[in-house]
Amino acid sequence: MGGSAMKSIPKPDILKACEAMLRKQLYVIFTKPVNGMEPIMAVLEEHLAFQIDLEKRGIMFGAGPMWNDAEDAWEGEGMVVVRAGSLAEAKALAASDPMHKAGARSFTVRPWLINEGTVTVKLSYSDGKFEIV
Repeated sequence: MGGSAMKSIPKPDILKACEAMLRKQLYVIFTKPVNGMEPIMAVLEEHLAFQIDLEKRGIMFGAGPMWNDAEDAWEGEGMVVVRAGSLAEAKALAASDPMHKAGARSFTVRPWLINEGTVTVKLSYSDGKFEIV
């Protein structure tokens, strides 16, 4: 190959390679603290209300805090996966989060094509309880 390594594959080639798969375009917002936990805690309630609103409107795919590597504490990082029409739209959603508007956390947004995976929901009719497996 003459010493040059392939650095990327064009999007159409990836879409063709996985054409039998889900190919659902989502956007992942990675968020991290700017200046410690105090500013985060000051807007946490407003942030969670914003997240729940996105969920109820069908925009939110999933979200939550990211534990530290020891898995024993939260240091302010989080991940939010949203349904959006474009990267620009996803960035605008992220920018409108009270956490980011207040400057408590910064964010980056990455497009994510979900192809593989499974979700199982167990619903008990008698008591209306459900479990995500």
